[in-house]
Amino acid sequence: MAANSESSTRAVEGKPKPVEWIGSSLEDLRQFPKTVRVVFGQALFDAQTRHKHPAAKPLKGFGGAGVLEIVEDDSGGTYRAVYTVRFAGIVYVLHAFQKKSKSGIRTPAKEIDKIRRRLRDAERHYASWKKRQPREGSH
Repeated sequence: MAANSESSTRAVEGKPKPVEWIGSSLEDLRQFPKTVRVVFGQALFDAQTRHKHPAAKPLKGFGGAGVLEIVEDDSGGTYRAVYTVRFAGIVYVLHAFQKKSKSGIRTPAKEIDKIRRRLRDAERHYASWKKRQPREGSH
């Protein structure tokens, strides 16, 4: 499928960036309570429109390299979504999960490992996606 010039990697004012869901992140997010999905949805829309949601914080261990986390509590527990704005022109949702641990706020190591793997998947996807985008100035 050919991409049009509006979806190029340069910022297109007024047009939201596309979102790419890595792994099971979309299916996982769909399982969350509606109140949590609304907050995460707003955070992703903010990222798509080149803004930062007030609750978005850099995820520790990623060097502040555009990997952000949203944490939202609900009566059913604490939910987290991790996404990256590291790549020009596209937002990648890396992971969405419910924090199961009752003690501490640190993201569990197995979840961090999954995020790292999915970030590598996003890097590969981005390299391929970028090659398919029209070059700036070639309309």
